[in-house]
Amino acid sequence: MSKSALITGITGQDGAYLAEFLLQKGYKVIGGERRASTRNRERLDRLGITNEIEWADFDLADISCIQRVLIQHKPDEIYNLAAQSFVGLSFDQPIMTGDVTGLGVTRLLEAIRTFLPEAKFYQASTSEMFGKVQEVPQREATPFYPRSPYGVAKLYGHWMTINYRESYDMFACSGILFNHESPLRGVEFVTRKITLAVARIKAGMQKELRLGNLDSKRDWGYAKEYIEGMYLMLQQETPDDFILATGETHTIESFVEAAFSSVNLNWRDYVVQDERFMRPSEVDLLIGDPSKAKEKLGWSATTKFKDLVALMVETDLAFVKGNKSLLTYA
Repeated sequence: MSKSALITGITGQDGAYLAEFLLQKGYKVIGGERRASTRNRERLDRLGITNEIEWADFDLADISCIQRVLIQHKPDEIYNLAAQSFVGLSFDQPIMTGDVTGLGVTRLLEAIRTFLPEAKFYQASTSEMFGKVQEVPQREATPFYPRSPYGVAKLYGHWMTINYRESYDMFACSGILFNHESPLRGVEFVTRKITLAVARIKAGMQKELRLGNLDSKRDWGYAKEYIEGMYLMLQQETPDDFILATGETHTIESFVEAAFSSVNLNWRDYVVQDERFMRPSEVDLLIGDPSKAKEKLGWSATTKFKDLVALMVETDLAFVKGNKSLLTYA
């Protein structure tokens, strides 16, 4: 009998790739989607899997809604990818971010404990919890020091996952994923903002790119590879928390340079630093140690940094030219 999985946040980058991955493994995939006047299923449409998903109205702010979905669908695995996940917005809307990204995890865990205690649970944690890093590279045991309302909210959800695992013997895991990008990344994230701008500049549709801090360092991997790591965490005999990362770090300036270089342009001719995009507090350096995931899950990142950047630029070039046949999402 095939397994079933509930994916919250299924319309996002990770949710779309995870849905595709699980469908290929024969899962029944239930897509948790917050009800809105318009549906945003563009990523799933691009992957050609929208009609293969069983849809469920789902809202992390509504405990009765969560309970109803669990009782009706009884998924074997639950992947909680839903959140207010934009760091910049969390400074403008800290209360909403805390309610959805933090308390929403507790609502979901409590509903699972009450109605579906045998289900396996995955919580999408983040490297932003390390914030003002206390150790380089960051390991699972590195102390946390979040530097944004988003990071603080994610840390709350992370510790609640551990608490429910230890208090109620639930199969609950947290994946501490470092930055992972792809052509499906939202344009509100700096990496996609860069690659889309490069494509538009190359096509003569844009003259400059305005960015904030260019010195921040991040550990960037390919999102499609990180999905397998999430899946593998729920296939283990005992639940645990894992870092997924490349073990390499690059500055935002390096990302910009690689993106412009991929279309034979000099980034210095087009990039302008703008104080409007500076954050009240910054995370300067993130680099993860993925050795535990490699040892226990057999997982490792393989796509090289420059190859990832080039893939994103190539896809955005096709996007701005309106040539959908050249779009690369595989």
